[in-house]
Amino acid sequence: MGFQRVQARLPFPITHLHPDNGSEFFTDHLMRYFGEAITGLTLSRSRPYQKNDNRLVEQKNATLVRAYLGYGRLETLRQHQALNALYDQLWVYHNLFQPVLHLTSKEVMDGKLKRRWDRAQTPYQRLLASGVLSEEQATRLGQLYAATNPRQLRQDIYRAIEQLWQHTDQGKEAATAR
Repeated sequence: MGFQRVQARLPFPITHLHPDNGSEFFTDHLMRYFGEAITGLTLSRSRPYQKNDNRLVEQKNATLVRAYLGYGRLETLRQHQALNALYDQLWVYHNLFQPVLHLTSKEVMDGKLKRRWDRAQTPYQRLLASGVLSEEQATRLGQLYAATNPRQLRQDIYRAIEQLWQHTDQGKEAATAR
């Protein structure tokens, strides 16, 4: 189950859940799972027709999903399995090796908005600096970091994307041959 995979991968406990309002996200199944699996979970919801409520999620959908996969439809079990394997690779690549900037302040100066950003760091570096990891968790992530070649991982990601779309074409050809 996807929820269990996410929960097992996170090096810290889930304390807050902010799902989309769509019925494909906010379901009885999701609520039942998180209600049973996590005690003390805080739940918030987006307001209907307020697209900025989920702006960070939507941004990640654009940069981590659409940028790699586009808008094509993936329908087969084989594609589902390939996509999960691809997400496992993307998780490592983007969290361990892709630095991001965080906005630290905004102010209006001479009628113009001036933004200030912190130093670019990977999510892995930010997590280590936060001090929330146990020594075991920090060691496990450090071993993963040391054992991963980012260039090879990136090549593997692009190869996996090509294979994913090959599955799509094969699936379409098989469906039209029937």
